[in-house]
Amino acid sequence: MFAFTRQIQLATDFAKGTTARLAGAEVPSYADDEASFAGLRQRIAKTVSFVQTFKPADIDRSEGRDITLTAGGRELRFKGQPYLLHFALPNFYFHAATAYDLLRACGLGIGKLDFIGQI
Repeated sequence: MFAFTRQIQLATDFAKGTTARLAGAEVPSYADDEASFAGLRQRIAKTVSFVQTFKPADIDRSEGRDITLTAGGRELRFKGQPYLLHFALPNFYFHAATAYDLLRACGLGIGKLDFIGQI
């Protein structure tokens, strides 16, 4: 299993990469050099800011867009909707949940509502 830092890096990579690919935009590259919680928080904030630059219209009608990326040394090809539903979102949630679980395993007093938010 990847360490906590890598889980956060991958979750943010999926957030920014998915949004950019569905909008037909360039995916920003991050250095993956965070060495502290402060650095990880900055990365998350930078990712949120990037994602917020897009409007719904930028992604509307992307369900048929051709998406090609390299993962694990191989080229993957998708249409927009299967990419989002069957690859990008499951991977984002996997890495976010794994980071959350690592924090809990280390004794941080967080619960389910800290993950899913207040209802």
